[in-house]
Amino acid sequence: MISEKFLNTRLLDIVFEKTYSGTLIVDHEGYIRYISRNFCDFLKVKRNEVIGEHVTHAIENTRMHLVVKTGKAELAQLQFLRGEYVIANRIPIIEDGKILGAVGIIIFRDLYDWQKLNTHIRHMLSQSRFLLEKQPRAAGVKYMLNDLIGSSRQMALLKEKIKKVARGDITVLITGESGTGKELVAHSIHSSSDRSSGPFIKINCGAIPEHLMESELFGYEEGSFTGAKKGGKPGKFQAAEGGTIFLDEIGDMPVMMQVKLLRVLQEKEIEPVGAVHPKPIDVRIIAATNQPLKELVEQNRFRKDLYYRINAIQLDIPPLRTREEDIPLLARHFLKKASSGLGKRVTGFSPEALSALEGYNWPGNIRELENAVHAAVYMASSDAIGLEDLPDAIREHLNRKKESSLKERMEAAEKQMIEEALRAACFDKKQAAKALGIGHSTLYDKMKKLRIEVK
Repeated sequence: MISEKFLNTRLLDIVFEKTYSGTLIVDHEGYIRYISRNFCDFLKVKRNEVIGEHVTHAIENTRMHLVVKTGKAELAQLQFLRGEYVIANRIPIIEDGKILGAVGIIIFRDLYDWQKLNTHIRHMLSQSRFLLEKQPRAAGVKYMLNDLIGSSRQMALLKEKIKKVARGDITVLITGESGTGKELVAHSIHSSSDRSSGPFIKINCGAIPEHLMESELFGYEEGSFTGAKKGGKPGKFQAAEGGTIFLDEIGDMPVMMQVKLLRVLQEKEIEPVGAVHPKPIDVRIIAATNQPLKELVEQNRFRKDLYYRINAIQLDIPPLRTREEDIPLLARHFLKKASSGLGKRVTGFSPEALSALEGYNWPGNIRELENAVHAAVYMASSDAIGLEDLPDAIREHLNRKKESSLKERMEAAEKQMIEEALRAACFDKKQAAKALGIGHSTLYDKMKKLRIEVK
């Protein structure tokens, strides 16, 4: 049993509240004898309610009761606690060879630093696939930060921004062309946040009929309209409680619904159809659009106050054509995915095919690249995708580039010949035309076309 000399609570508070750690002390049977106030804040519990409780009842996934049995310290161990991965040290208290209890310590400087560290831990775990294999994903979550593929400077900056914005609950607006991966970024923010164990709910604002949108988002009460279900129905915001709601294509949201969404953002509450009183909600909002919202504001199609509210932080996803160095990485990733799904042994690209992919402008961005690689795997008759296996649009673009390049070379050669003839004739156009074997008017036309000037 831990003696009172170890448990001067006032002295322990003075010591541990000045350090950047959450501290817990249990006796030899695993009952909590001391817990620091900052650890209580982290756990969101009251100290007087947990002291005296067995540690397994008060703290999830704890191993403190095992440490007092084995007497073996556990240092720098990962523990899943309140939806977060924490780093825990568990040290037995031993006197005269007898186990008196154990001290558990979670190290953090402040909440912001902890969130920053936790985001980093999640990213590292996703890279090692540990999180994917060992922990079930929350409802609706498909992607993590590690699924954002790219080594370009633009993608490196985007990933760093995602890590930063994931730490809090601030509203985020994701912008970018169609097919750039806006939904993937939204998933990554959620899975890197302290809401990652909560649900991720997606709403496509352009796919819901206007007359159904309010009940779809906020739910309805029993008897609120003809055909309403008995007992009512919760909306998407209620389904996202404790997690994140992703409003895709928010530029398509009707103006009247924009007013209601603004209230949700300001008051943190929703009002189901037919409800007498509003209901508080705890949901983070992430929005996305491929439309220029500023122009929609000027056209009175999007509320200015809502625009500034959802645009607290904006993440702009660069189009694929601006990050050519990422194309080979993405192409190989999609090749592996497609060949595995189709059961075909296609392992690479010919140099000509890869060059064609890099030279294409990708108006459909990443989505178009994935579809192109998938189609090419279907068409491939060997273990490497050749130029002939690529979709027509890519090969036609390559041919146009070749034709354009040939035309440019021919015009450059023709311009050089005319300029040399003009200089040899001391810039006498008639003599130069005669030397070239063309008519005088033809020479004038060519000089105009090729922008040759004679002073």
